[in-house]
Amino acid sequence: MKRALLIGCGAIGKLVLEKLAGERTLRITHVLERSTRRVELQRALGDSVSVISDPAELDALPDCALECAGHAAVRDFVVPLLAQGVDAAVVSVGSLADAGLAESLADAAMRGGSQLTLVSGAIGGIDAIASASVGGLDDVRYTGRKPPPGWRGTPAERAFDLATLAAAQVIFEGTAREAARLYPKNANVAATVALAGIGLDRTQVRLVADPTVERNHHHVSMHGAFGEMALSMSGRPLPDNPKTSSLAAYSAVRALRNFGASVRF
Repeated sequence: MKRALLIGCGAIGKLVLEKLAGERTLRITHVLERSTRRVELQRALGDSVSVISDPAELDALPDCALECAGHAAVRDFVVPLLAQGVDAAVVSVGSLADAGLAESLADAAMRGGSQLTLVSGAIGGIDAIASASVGGLDDVRYTGRKPPPGWRGTPAERAFDLATLAAAQVIFEGTAREAARLYPKNANVAATVALAGIGLDRTQVRLVADPTVERNHHHVSMHGAFGEMALSMSGRPLPDNPKTSSLAAYSAVRALRNFGASVRF
């Protein structure tokens, strides 16, 4: 049975623990969380898992790890784990738009003989995009549409009165790299689509605040040597966190489960 480290235990982390309880091929042995949450979280989780606030507290390296704690955790924890030979999956895919981080992750994985998985997150069709890129893609476009409250705490809140929007408002148009920089908590999907396809600087992104929708909507269109594809999705949020897609959490479960699986999808 493989031993797994969970980095971060917010809404996604809690669902991962719930869904993988009793897994026969993989067990989450440790949860890495900030020290201010440690005692409370350990009390909530009981004796089934150990909560730590520093990887140095591990008695032995895990076989694999899942990050669901935000951009800083990718640089601070995932890079050194990969360098030590620990396979890792990253939920915060938008972090790879940070200068030099993608290269650091690739270099660490090569040095450690480990493998990094970029979690597909709230969007489908990543396998098709990645496969189509082999033959060559000419154009990839992503549109993310959310209710106005979904853009609180972002640059859109400073540019528009989100509370009084009466019609759909484009709040950003540009490259996936710029979207990830300006909207780090909202652009994981755009970054994932870009990295699977033609890259962060060639993928065009449009973000929309729309008072007429109640869910998060994603639309990807692309064309290339393979032909054309258009994909639209409407995602339900997690009950514990309306800003987090349920599918993003489920994809994190799948990514971690795959580390111990004999057959992978």
